[in-house]
Amino acid sequence: MDKFSFLNAAHTAYFADLYDQYLENPDAIEPSWRAFFQGYDFGNEESGLNTDDVNDNTLQIPEHVQKEFQVIRLIDGYRMRGHLFTKTNPVRDRRTYSPTLAIENFGLSQSDLSTVFKAGEVLGIGAKPLSVILEHLDRIYCSSIGVEYMYLRNPEVIAWWQSRLNINDNQPSFSAETKKYILSKLNQAVTFENFLQTKYVGQKRFSLEGGESLIPAISNVMFYAVEKYGVKECVLGMAHRGRLSTLVNIFRKPMHELLSEFDGKDFEDENIDGDVKYHLGLTLDKTYQNGKSIKMNLVPNPSHLETVGPVAEGITRAKIDDDYNGDDSKIVPILVHGDAAIAGQGIAYEVAQMSQLNGYKTGGTIHIVVNNQIGFTTNYLDARSSTYCTDVAKVTLSPVMHVNADDAEAVVHAVEMALEYRMRYKKDVYIDLLGYRKYGHNEGDEPRFTQPKLYKEISKHDNPFKIYVDKLIAEKTIDKAYSEKIVADFKEMLESEYTKSKEAESSKVREFMQERWRGFSRQGIDSMLKPAETGYPKEKLEGISKVVSTVPEGVKFLRKAERILAGRAKMVFETDTLDWGMAETLAYGSLLEEGFNVRISGQDVERGTFSHRHAILRDEISEERINLLNTNKENKGEMYIYNSFLSEYGVLGFDYGYAMANPNTLTIWEAQFGDFSNGAQIIFDQYLSAAEDKWKSQNGIVVLLPHGYEGQGSEHSSARIERYLQLCGNDNMIVANCTTPASIFHLLRRQMKRDFRKPLIVFTPKSLLRHPKAISSISELSSGQFEEVIDDTVNPEAVKKLVFCTGKFYYDLLAEREASGKDHIALVRLEQLFPLHLDKIQKIVDRYPNVENYIWAQEEPKNMGAWSHIVQRLDIVKLEVMSRPYSSVPAPGSSTRDKRRQQAVIDAVFA
Repeated sequence: MDKFSFLNAAHTAYFADLYDQYLENPDAIEPSWRAFFQGYDFGNEESGLNTDDVNDNTLQIPEHVQKEFQVIRLIDGYRMRGHLFTKTNPVRDRRTYSPTLAIENFGLSQSDLSTVFKAGEVLGIGAKPLSVILEHLDRIYCSSIGVEYMYLRNPEVIAWWQSRLNINDNQPSFSAETKKYILSKLNQAVTFENFLQTKYVGQKRFSLEGGESLIPAISNVMFYAVEKYGVKECVLGMAHRGRLSTLVNIFRKPMHELLSEFDGKDFEDENIDGDVKYHLGLTLDKTYQNGKSIKMNLVPNPSHLETVGPVAEGITRAKIDDDYNGDDSKIVPILVHGDAAIAGQGIAYEVAQMSQLNGYKTGGTIHIVVNNQIGFTTNYLDARSSTYCTDVAKVTLSPVMHVNADDAEAVVHAVEMALEYRMRYKKDVYIDLLGYRKYGHNEGDEPRFTQPKLYKEISKHDNPFKIYVDKLIAEKTIDKAYSEKIVADFKEMLESEYTKSKEAESSKVREFMQERWRGFSRQGIDSMLKPAETGYPKEKLEGISKVVSTVPEGVKFLRKAERILAGRAKMVFETDTLDWGMAETLAYGSLLEEGFNVRISGQDVERGTFSHRHAILRDEISEERINLLNTNKENKGEMYIYNSFLSEYGVLGFDYGYAMANPNTLTIWEAQFGDFSNGAQIIFDQYLSAAEDKWKSQNGIVVLLPHGYEGQGSEHSSARIERYLQLCGNDNMIVANCTTPASIFHLLRRQMKRDFRKPLIVFTPKSLLRHPKAISSISELSSGQFEEVIDDTVNPEAVKKLVFCTGKFYYDLLAEREASGKDHIALVRLEQLFPLHLDKIQKIVDRYPNVENYIWAQEEPKNMGAWSHIVQRLDIVKLEVMSRPYSSVPAPGSSTRDKRRQQAVIDAVFA
């Protein structure tokens, strides 16, 4: 026994800390302690080994010390697995898990319940009988809040959680005033839904019934953010369930406006089609009674559930960069998820993965899951393989709190801890709000068709307001008259607003983040076709050229990098033949000098997929990232460029949100290959092409999609031009396919030089980046403007065949004409495919009086490319098409076959 006598004097909390370190990383602790714990664990394993097989060391440990360690193991058991045995499900029996937390599973027995153990010090309660320790453990880990945090790996963070949870045994301790406030928000949530159910029977509203505690949760987290941490702004992204309640009860949307929308009244603005009421966003400046204020933004959201997540994060990052000088403690993003969506939608994983990346981090997000335990009509057991819907949190080692949505105080207590964690550690935290859905997927569904047993229980279940009222009356915080009065007062307000709504003749769509867009006006096709002054003085362009072709003092670049810089200087100062990469660089540099910021992200954008950009160079010795454009002393703006992680959906959504919040930053997302953008199709369909018409929301996002047939197969040829042109309608966006460096220069500058913003899709080149004829002079950049149509230079009188084309295919046709000498064929380039500048095209057509054939020529198959768009929109002349035949794939995998098909189209044009 003397061998372990030192254990008698050691502090139990020290044991526990060492043991936790041992469990996390055995090799990190002192060898003698490691040997002790190994022997201890071996002696406690339920492995079926005989007592004789147990290491002798464990048999020599004093029994009371062994018991102390068994209690420590019990405490660790609660910390690691207590969340599996909570009282967090209001309407279902929990699934059973084995082994349980029974003391017998930790080498203890009922006879030990009265024994005093120093292990109680670990919980901050001092030496206590085991029965008391168990009561505390049950209250901390197995009541209305179950906490997952032991996998976080950082000992400091784990210790913080343990200390934080020990306060009040993880039980809320609110003043009477706070309890009444929580009750008031619950009343608003419950009474609001009951009112709508009465007045608009069966109408879709995606009610919050069963999860009403979300309203006090969001309301309190915003108040705490302002009061305790000085937060200035919040960005909230959420899908449908509970959105209407959030709009009126937190964002103060006028109730009569919402009720007018329920009546189906037309929108007062004839120039927009608007959207359904539970998709709309809102911005509110809210001032509390203490005089402190917060700006709150509820981001517009389409039916694609989790799509709003990256958009909200992008908005947040834009404000961090632009409004708060990089201080992410001044703004908090909150994402509200559905349980089926966060478990089933891959975008949730993408958003999680971007949370700590330099180009996308926002200082931590508070995730709240409104857990209905059902998705549409699918039970949770059929909706995921993971134990919890929130298990995506483990990817980023984010803590999770599972909370009973019927326990309003526990919910508010959890969000307070979540906010504290976010502000302290700048990382994501998840709250799983376990409730139910009173009705089906919407109020017209009959849920008993698919879940008869569950909905039998739900029909008998009291709502959270009734449960909380009973609790507060029992503890004498309020009386029955108080609860009846707040319900009556709120109902009276609702009835008044209902009467007011009947007087309105139309509905209105309120603009989102309208203060960000002061000075910008919504414009139509006419304005989109007006020329913009985009030239930049030659001497200033030469100054930028010098900056981006000079190695900074004290920096050592690789020889290849130095050759690239020398090539830039030669283009500008010797040959006056600028390539695409140089023109693009000068576009960014000129905007920076004029006070605009530039943000570019996407896979490999720093170098460029095809090595044309080289925006970031590295010091050969220090490996420091150097952006030469940012070293320009004439800059009034700053350039941010980030290689993204391998995501299209998430990153484009993020950058779209960034552009939504920052119209004075040229925000660009570049796909590695153009067709990779199909992974982000939801963003194109639901936001980029439609947001202005649905939500009055302008956006100047630029999307660069490499496109061109060079024999690289089906997936690396086409950016699917047809898809984007099909999305074009009215005045919603711009689609371009440039052929010269000057075109991209003026196009990018035009994007920022106008007093309105439209999304811009550019089909960028690959082989054309280094084509000897795809060059421009510096004078073409210093003067002129973006030309939507570029005419040919042949003799117009001699032209018999007028060929319209776009992009890189022009150079293939030009090469054939030069080889064949067929100058009776004119090649007209459409640099802008939408909106088509029909007046300019008409003037060009009029220049050729002897044309017999008008042709649209493209390298894509007939059912792809721009042909279907052109044949509908370009009705000035009767066109015939020269293209590859209809095909199910964009291009063949064989380069030989691809060349043959390409040549066949060219031959047809020149036949």
